[in-house]
Amino acid sequence: MPIDLSLYLVTDAELCRDAGLEQTVEAAVKGGVTVVQLRDKHASDKQMIDQGKRLKAILAGTGVPLIINDRLQVALACQADGLHVGQSDTAAQEARRAMGQQAIIGLSINTLEQLQAAPITLLDYVGLGPVFATVSKQDHAQPIGFGGLAALVKSCPLPSVAIGGLKAEHAISVQRAGANGLAVISAICGQPDPFQAARAFLTTQPS
Repeated sequence: MPIDLSLYLVTDAELCRDAGLEQTVEAAVKGGVTVVQLRDKHASDKQMIDQGKRLKAILAGTGVPLIINDRLQVALACQADGLHVGQSDTAAQEARRAMGQQAIIGLSINTLEQLQAAPITLLDYVGLGPVFATVSKQDHAQPIGFGGLAALVKSCPLPSVAIGGLKAEHAISVQRAGANGLAVISAICGQPDPFQAARAFLTTQPS
């Protein structure tokens, strides 16, 4: 399934606590976010299913897909558009089998070895990184920088989104590295104005 990875928002419930997660997502999508991934390592499955259903309602008619991080059963229960898995998360094979051919399946990649071993035919996109270290994921792999990002993109046959510590000022560097977009958490979640925070990524890209 084709996917616009230009500006990929990964949610963080703690960072969005003051403004509200739904309100943050709604404003960010109006500001230019093209994909929303619901990620919450601390919520129960039921809490995530409820949250996913609310986000699906908000995203209805926008063309912006809802991706669930890691939890296949949550993705199925809230009828999400897809699932993003890490190297140690639910297998991409299981996700594709359970969600069908129309689902969007993404996989996190940190090294060339992981890319070469990835089930490319089952995936719609890959997340490459982390480009920088990030406080939102304490157990992240070694940062690869823009040089490492460019090397992975060059070897990757799939659309790719850069991940890890990225801000609006990095948008041009990500584009120059060849990635199709960038994924962000704190650069939008928890910001005073999520709409303007999302817009900032669009205004920093070359015309």
